[in-house]
Amino acid sequence: MGKPSFAIVGCGTLGMALGRLLFQAGYPVAGVASKSLSSAQRVAQELETEAFSTRPWEITQKADLIFLTTPDDAVEPVCRAIAENGGFTPGSVVLHSSGALSSEILDSARKKGAFAGSLHPMQSFAGARPGVNLFSGILVTVEGDPEALVPARQVAADLGAHHARVNPKAKALYHAAAVTASNYLVTLLHMAFTFNEAAEITPEQSLQGLYPLIQGTLSNIREKGIPMALTGPIARGDVSTVERHLAEIEALTPELLPLYKRLGAHTVPLAVKKGGLSEETANRLAELLKD
Repeated sequence: MGKPSFAIVGCGTLGMALGRLLFQAGYPVAGVASKSLSSAQRVAQELETEAFSTRPWEITQKADLIFLTTPDDAVEPVCRAIAENGGFTPGSVVLHSSGALSSEILDSARKKGAFAGSLHPMQSFAGARPGVNLFSGILVTVEGDPEALVPARQVAADLGAHHARVNPKAKALYHAAAVTASNYLVTLLHMAFTFNEAAEITPEQSLQGLYPLIQGTLSNIREKGIPMALTGPIARGDVSTVERHLAEIEALTPELLPLYKRLGAHTVPLAVKKGGLSEETANRLAELLKD
């Protein structure tokens, strides 16, 4: 039995990357659609198909698998428009790619006899390029109708990804985990750069120093896990160093003091869990880091 045909609705960075990889994995292309005709045409050319449109129901009718790779706020109205225009056939599978939304938002497709689910790659596609498989080795989370989960898991496997089922009632929390690890890492590094700038270290020098440190920390997390990868003054109970941090942050970058304290306060229990931190020292640190 051959692989199911697919349609991509939403030709942004993710839609283009997903379509390209599915095509390379041997999935037949039913067509692509996008709000922008030029975007749809560009992706269609790459996927060697002449089926492209700004009206998605025109290309979804012949697809076994329909991927809605639109922005989150467009998923429901686009799905509804496809349903209202006869774009879903009974037994077809529609999967959206939102990390924060569950498949409940695809009920208009279910009412037309389609099976619905979601397939979210925990990956940043900002640097997606031809020839690079950004799905390789990552985690893809799925949820939805049992009939939708079977092809969703197969797609993940065919693209070289791991897969896991996510609780649809906690989908936004799962997405918050990805945002914390990816987006807020940028925020934390901006904080570190600001500290260094106040210490007369340039952004270029900061990157030279901090990037290897980040890589080492990530390697330790992978090898040792959390909390065993935790190092630094809180992990070793160095109260005096934390006191000096707070004093200089207050003097030179006072706007960052509340965030530094909050991060430190959340680090103390991790240090206790790791071991080696006495109850007395943990209490002193917790008191020092109170808002």
